[in-house]
This record gives sequence, structure tokens and C-alpha cells, in this order.
Amino acid sequence: MSEIERLEHGLAAGQWVALSPEAEAAPIDQLPPGPGVLVRSGGSVGGSRCCAQPSLHLDRSAASTAQWLTGIGLDPASTLLLNPLPLAHVSGLMPWWRARCWGAGHQQLEPGLMKTPTELLAFCQGLPAWETNPAVLSLVPTQLARLLAHPDGVAFLQQLQLIWIGGAALPSPLADQARALQLPLSPCYGSTETAAMVAALPPDRFLAGEPGCGDPLVDVELRLAADGALEVRTDRLALGRWWADQPERWEQLRDGDGWWRSGDQAALAPGLQIVGRIDGAIHSGGETVFPEQLEQRLMAALQAASLPVSAVLLLGVDDPEWGQRLVALVGSSDAAVLKRLEALTRPWPAAETPQRWLLCPELAPSALGKWQRQRWREWLKRLDAAEA
Repeated sequence: MSEIERLEHGLAAGQWVALSPEAEAAPIDQLPPGPGVLVRSGGSVGGSRCCAQPSLHLDRSAASTAQWLTGIGLDPASTLLLNPLPLAHVSGLMPWWRARCWGAGHQQLEPGLMKTPTELLAFCQGLPAWETNPAVLSLVPTQLARLLAHPDGVAFLQQLQLIWIGGAALPSPLADQARALQLPLSPCYGSTETAAMVAALPPDRFLAGEPGCGDPLVDVELRLAADGALEVRTDRLALGRWWADQPERWEQLRDGDGWWRSGDQAALAPGLQIVGRIDGAIHSGGETVFPEQLEQRLMAALQAASLPVSAVLLLGVDDPEWGQRLVALVGSSDAAVLKRLEALTRPWPAAETPQRWLLCPELAPSALGKWQRQRWREWLKRLDAAEA
């Protein structure tokens, strides 16, 4: 039985269906009757978490997304939803769920296809609906970058009607490249806790140069907490979440007024702007520093200088004088790159300048485009222990 068949069978039986091994430890006794899904959340700090999303909440998410599509001139039922992401994550679950709700086409793309643009283009051109139905795709920035680096990847993207980009911040160089090619990108924001997308920027506004993730969908309210944390209110928030290795650590999401506090610091003009992860920020010399912003700035500088670096990751380490300082992991095997990086960042404020640069050729985000920062902190600890 395939994963989709197993999911369909469980839902038809009114059950809660675990979509990953981590979700199988769910505290089912604390949940109301199903049907629904137990799905892993993509948190980067504090361990893997899972959420309980009733089928009704996923239906509501699909309905609000359909209304957004109609607003930009697309008939949801006519679309072909291409799905390159695993079902175990909400970003891979929702294309199938939307197609189920809308009566639209759904086509799963094998992971290998996304790494071979020529085969991907040939596969999609062979689909019966390719010529007749507007193709819609959800990507993370890592996947977009890989496709943009290959002529057939560009040709594939140019044949799509809409490309939602989420999961991580869209780097400015990628956004500029997409605009130059007139690709219909729609940067968006959502989470497992919110049953996927809660804000999206229409492609015409993206192509006009507007930054950020656009406006909230029709069933969503957004506001900022006193510390700048993004808060969300919608009737499709997960019933609760738990830590995969501590299933007894169950927590409700909503406060007394129905708001959920995300882990992201944001601004709301123009549209939703994500500043960075609050739980990933460091405090250095009295300054609050968001590593994600600096990573984007570094990658833009690296690309402008044509330096052979695949990725940069900044981690905070304890420092007796500063509180915390940044250490930079650099996705390269060329030691000369480190000297260039030090020169590029010399004019930066001291709190934002890494105190240490380390080559890490294997550095890469997860398949969903997210940085598993705890994994790389452990890598750094092992390196330091070996050098001690």
C-alpha cells in the first residue's frame, strides 16, 4: 500500500494518520476523534516537533488558498499541482490535499527528478495535462536555485503558471534572477501549525519588485507581539503539538484569544516581512543579531564576487566578553575563500562579523531548504573536541 493509499484508507475510517515515524508517538488519548493527520513540523531549534491537524483544518486551508488563486485569475479546479516534496511534511501533503478538495490534477515528482532538470522537463512535457492545464508548483529556495543553474531547469520554470516559494527566506540574488526571467514567483509564509500557507505575494507584485510574503489569506489575521514576534489567528491552527522524543510534552497553540505565537520576528509593511527566527537570534555585545539576514547578505556578496561557495551558515557560540559571537561554516574546500570572506566582512559592525571561519564542504540545508542548526552545532562541537 502506497503512502497516499494508506492516508486515504485511514481518513475514510475516521482515524488519525501518522505521516512520519516521529508522529507515531502522538498522544492520541489527548486528541478528539479523527479523521486527521499527525505531521512533523520543520522546527530548527529544540528538537523535532509534530502537530495534530484535523481534516477539517486542512480543508479550510485548501479553501482559502483556492480563493487566493481565484483572486489572481486562476481556476483552482483547472490546475495541475506538481509536488516535489515528501508527504510527511505539510508542504508535501498540501498539494495532494488541495487537488483532492478542488478536483484538480496532482502529480508527484520523484526526488531524483528535481536534481536532473533535463529529465524533469522531459517528464513533465510527457504528462497529458501539461499542455492544457496551468501547472502550479511549490518549491523551497534550494530547489529553485538548483533549477535556475541549468538551462533545462529554467525552461521548465518558464512553463509554469505559478511558483510558490516558501520554507525559508528567498535570497535577493535568486529573486533578482527570477524577475529577470519573468518567472511567476509567489513568496509565501506558512507552517505546519497553521495548516500551511497563511500569506502569499501575487506574482505580479513580486515581478514589480515588492519584497516579502504579501498579505494574509482571507481566513487569517496577523499581528506583532511587543517583541516583534509574528502572531497568527485562524480557525485552522493545529489542535496542539508535541516533541517527537517527549510525547508527554504536549502543548496547546492558542492563547485565550485564539492567537498563536510563531518563532519568527516580522514586520507587516509592506505586506508580511520575515526578519528572522527569534530562537535563532543571538545577543552579541548588547546587539540582537539575526544570523539568517547576515547569511543572505554574505551569499549575495559571494555571488557578486564569483566565489566558489555553496552555502554559508552562521552559528552563535558563547563568549565571556560579548555574550555570544558568530562562527561561520563555509560550504567550500578552498582555503583562499576564507581570506576573501574576512575581507568582505571587515567593514561590518563587530557584532555581525564572524570571529571564526571554518571550511565545511558538506554544508547543506535539508531537503526542505531548512537549516538544521542543531546538527551543525554538533558538528562544530566535534570539530572543537578533535582539535583540543
